Amino acid sequence: QVQLVESGGGLVQPGGSLRLSCAASGFTFSTSTMSWYRQAPGKERDLVATITRAGGRTDYADSVKGRFTISRDNAKNTVYLQLNSLKPEDTAVYYCNVALWSTRYWGQGTQVTVSS
Repeated sequence: QVQLVESGGGLVQPGGSLRLSCAASGFTFSTSTMSWYRQAPGKERDLVATITRAGGRTDYADSVKGRFTISRDNAKNTVYLQLNSLKPEDTAVYYCNVALWSTRYWGQGTQVTVSS
């Protein structure tokens, strides 16, 4: 079955950095577009970044452009999200996502808290 396991979240001060990882299994990772979403308390889950199967194209939400970088390692079946210049408003649970045959699959999420 499809499994997505996120890791790398934590508590960081404003201006700090984190690197999130998502280990994928149960599907052909190398041919799948992967995405990161986030959900802050009381808010909807929003798309943060997407990367195509070969990594040739990436897209970002306007709120994170220039600060976050999505990447992937198809040999390790892992997608990453580098978070730089973090702001308090980046505080959220971050989720890895893949859409397969019109079904969206989610990991359990990893908490990122930006606070001094």
